Amino acid sequence: MLDAHSELAIPPETQLVPELIEASKEDGADADGIAELLITHRRFPDFDIQADDVRARFAAIEPFNISDAIREFFRLYAEKEGKPRWGDKTPGYSRYIKKIHRHLPEARFIHLIRDGRDVRLSQLGRGSDHPTPDRHGRRWRKRVLAAREQGSRVPHYIEVRYEDLVLDTEPALKRLCEFLELDWDPAMLSFHERAHERLSEIARDLPEGEELAEGRHRKHRTAEDRLHLHRLTAEPPRKDRVGRWRTQMSVEDRVAFESEAGELLVELGYEVGNTEVVAREA
Repeated sequence: MLDAHSELAIPPETQLVPELIEASKEDGADADGIAELLITHRRFPDFDIQADDVRARFAAIEPFNISDAIREFFRLYAEKEGKPRWGDKTPGYSRYIKKIHRHLPEARFIHLIRDGRDVRLSQLGRGSDHPTPDRHGRRWRKRVLAAREQGSRVPHYIEVRYEDLVLDTEPALKRLCEFLELDWDPAMLSFHERAHERLSEIARDLPEGEELAEGRHRKHRTAEDRLHLHRLTAEPPRKDRVGRWRTQMSVEDRVAFESEAGELLVELGYEVGNTEVVAREA
């Protein structure tokens, strides 16, 4: 939706900014080394920018620093799209809000929050790992709370509900435009009309990545699989994606999920159907 704005370019998930920041702290880190790390990253081909352009931009930074290097990378992407501003939509960056802010103090953080029970159903449908409902509820709670805690420590942070973007799209997007100091652009409401063109960036196989901190690997994904995972972006917002847990989640799974996440669901304003948990907590 934001990428459809005439002044804002949002690339596919980058998943590399924290890696670049950490690499810049190593002894001997310089423009050439950081550029090489970027252009050999498994996600780099998604951005359709030239390796030589990255090298040239990094070499021109005097003295070299990772903050300006990150800016130049995204600036190259935005220039390719003919837009003056850029953003990023990597969900995992919710764990690095403070770190990114230290290097990009101008950054504005949008925390998109969705009912955790619908998050579970969505991830199960994507073929993601299948933790038990209680473990999934605990993981969702921890991740949301961690992002909110980090967001409270930076000057530009906002929370937006997935449900508002779907059910009351225009007011939700206007609120975001105000936060980002962007004029309202109605093109955001027809984002899906350009989806096939924008998704062409990820129409390639994504190789397996290195082991993650959690002990898992970034999986190899085929171009077909990647496009399938993003297929709903080619449609207008679907109201049937909201509250799916009411009809598609078993009572046992819902009770287990809410046993770990019910308190946060209530705090965020979501209906909790697990009366047993509420009664026990009371």
